[in-house]
Amino acid sequence: MSSVYSAKTGLSSILKAYSPAERERAKNIAINKVRFEIPKQKGILDAVEAVNAHNNFQPLNEFVAFLKETEISDNEFSQIMSDAHKLIYDLSPKFTNMVEALISLPWTKRQPAALQAYTEFYIDIMVAHNKYVEFGIPKLISLWIPADADESMWPNGTPIDNVKIELDAIHHLLDRILTAIPMSFEVVLETIENKFPYFKKATHVIAGYVHNVLWLTEYKPIFTEFVMQLLIQKLVVLDVNAPRSEIEETECEEDEDLEEENEDQEIFEMDDCQKSSGINQKDDDLLPMKHAIAHTLDICMEKMFNFLDTRNPYALNVTAEQRLQLNKFWKVLLTAFDNVILPSHNTHHVQFLLFYHSSFKNTIAEAFLQSLWDKIKNPNVSAVIRQAAVGYIASFLARAKFLPLQVLKYYLKELCDWAHQYIQRCDQYRQNGSLKANIVFFSLCQAVFYVIAFRSRDLTADRKSLLFLQSLQLSAIVTCNFNPLRVCLPAVATAFAGVTRAYQLAYCHAILERNARRKLATVYANDTATPEETLDTFFPFDPYLLKMSEKKITPHYLQYQASEAEEASVVATHMSPLRQRKRGDSEMCDDIDDFIVADKRQKIMELARSQEREAQFTYGLSPGFHM
Repeated sequence: MSSVYSAKTGLSSILKAYSPAERERAKNIAINKVRFEIPKQKGILDAVEAVNAHNNFQPLNEFVAFLKETEISDNEFSQIMSDAHKLIYDLSPKFTNMVEALISLPWTKRQPAALQAYTEFYIDIMVAHNKYVEFGIPKLISLWIPADADESMWPNGTPIDNVKIELDAIHHLLDRILTAIPMSFEVVLETIENKFPYFKKATHVIAGYVHNVLWLTEYKPIFTEFVMQLLIQKLVVLDVNAPRSEIEETECEEDEDLEEENEDQEIFEMDDCQKSSGINQKDDDLLPMKHAIAHTLDICMEKMFNFLDTRNPYALNVTAEQRLQLNKFWKVLLTAFDNVILPSHNTHHVQFLLFYHSSFKNTIAEAFLQSLWDKIKNPNVSAVIRQAAVGYIASFLARAKFLPLQVLKYYLKELCDWAHQYIQRCDQYRQNGSLKANIVFFSLCQAVFYVIAFRSRDLTADRKSLLFLQSLQLSAIVTCNFNPLRVCLPAVATAFAGVTRAYQLAYCHAILERNARRKLATVYANDTATPEETLDTFFPFDPYLLKMSEKKITPHYLQYQASEAEEASVVATHMSPLRQRKRGDSEMCDDIDDFIVADKRQKIMELARSQEREAQFTYGLSPGFHM
């Protein structure tokens, strides 16, 4: 009896909950009722009139619900936008909910007539009521961000044709808004920064957003300085979260067994990584990086390199006026470097934007070096920045294949002159010789040693060059009271010692031996292995590990080529039985292999056997250090 009564009265709904299917049907019925109650042609007109004439918001709220819940056809969309356009000046802030609902309607995939109707309404509502700019522009820029499921539409961060057409409409609309409403510039700046995807998002999401941000500078160059600084900041975040050691480990997993088998040959990790990461294998260029964040950085760096290509002031068919504008871009890039990259610790790839741009013309490279040198000389610049500038100038002089030899010699002379003046000044005042108190001096000395060792083939090619090296008075630097070799990275110190001994420029080995004995004495005296006082240094233009974008760097990048005379001296480090290389050693440990030419290893080993006894003592210290 109770079941019959329940069936008649519908009270059974109290006893059991709606299933999801029933809930969806109820929702659709409600939507259809709203749709039925609001005529397509007069819905917005009646809703606005009810508010203005009778302060009745019910029709307005129902119409907003209709916009949010209903799938609207192109014809209906065009009619609604046309009706809304007629009411532009009536849509004061009390109609904010409805205006936001209208602006939020999907529009990029619609027919041209519907696109036109939306565009005209969007522009006129923003011009008539500036309040809506703060909502409208973020809504527009959010359309730059690819959906997580749209990976196939963004191969390597570049939109396919259909997506590009949609984005073109978005950028065209933003261009018109920026032209019509100058105050919108600030909103755009804030929105671009706030909408930037999290660095762990999918590659196509981040690269797609970068693509659109760069697109903005094409029609509004006024944003270039802000965009470059913002993008470099975001790339630095990617860079420091993709450490060189992690990239090497991820890319070199297949080579570990091979390295263990070839321990006697001392094939260093860096060379192995270069081979496995595609630096010498074009067939691997299209394969993504195995490290997810490194892959994202790789795609973004290629986009940035391509963007720099369009900003080359020395490209063909560039007019004098265009060259003047493009030269201003170099100052923008250099400012971004000074503000973001130079103060950043442990970046490995972003700085190659400056390296690549400097390759366009020697005058750009010289301007970059001069900017670094000005910071090094300026005592009002913080010691941290000066030390970083020393690292950049040393690494650039060593690695830039495009740099003329006379420029290399000029800066070596400048560096050495500064070191000599510093030594004389400090001897006069008997200054404290600690590492911390003289960090810039020690960093600069190591830079000189590194550049001379790395570019020894060019700097010893003829008698004139050897006379130049002699004029640097390297022996005075090496033998000064500061003893700069004691704090140098062992790989740099031993390589420099090999070059100077081969060409009788200075005699470093006795100093290296004395330094080694002192360190051993300190350890045994305290009965503890105390940390050695060594420069915390990195060489920012060490080998580039990203597969896809490295093709932009390789033609301009110098790999080490040792001169015949010092090879036997350098190999002693590698032949020492006291030297045990571990996979966990820092990356600069690998960079020592830049001082050995692979195809000459056998000959070097034969030459070194006679020197092995001396090497056991002179080069016995492990070159495991941090960059």
